[in-house]
Amino acid sequence: MTISIISAIGREREIGIEGKLPWHIPEDLKRFKEITKGHTVIMGRKTFESIGRPLPNRKNIIVTRNPNFLAPSGCIIVRSFEEALNIVKDDQEAFVIGGAEIYSVALPSVKRMYLTQVDYHGPADTYFPDFDLSEWDIVTEQAHQKSESAQYDFKFVVCQRKND
Repeated sequence: MTISIISAIGREREIGIEGKLPWHIPEDLKRFKEITKGHTVIMGRKTFESIGRPLPNRKNIIVTRNPNFLAPSGCIIVRSFEEALNIVKDDQEAFVIGGAEIYSVALPSVKRMYLTQVDYHGPADTYFPDFDLSEWDIVTEQAHQKSESAQYDFKFVVCQRKND
C-alpha cells in the first residue's frame, strides 16, 4: 500500500487562504481528479467543509476530533490518521488531500507526493509543512506557463521518497 500526498503549493508553501485555494488553475483541478479517481482520499474536516461534498468516484475519509461532526452518506468519519490508515491498508494507493494539519501528520508515512508547484507568493493563512527535498527523488516534472485559464506559471512534480 502506498500513501501519497497530492497538493498544490505556492513558492513559500502556501496552500490556502480563508478556506480556499489562493489561485484558480483548471489544469491542476483536472490532474487532481484524474489521479485520485477510483482511490481513497483522506482529508481533514476543514478541507471537507471547503469542498462542501463527498468527492465522486472516490472513497472519502474525513479525519476529525469533533465527536459531533456529521458528514453526508458516502463519507467515513475517523478520529485519527492512524484509524484512516487501518481502513486503507489493503488499497494499492490512497491520497492525503489536505489540509495542513493532516499533511503534517501524514508526511512521515508518505512514499509519494504529487505536487503542483505554483509560482505564487502572496496572502495565505494555511501552509504545507516544511520538508527536506533531499529525502525525495523527483520522478517527473512538467512545466506550464500562465495562460487565460491559469493566472500563474506552475509545474506538476511527482516526488518519490528515497529508498522506497
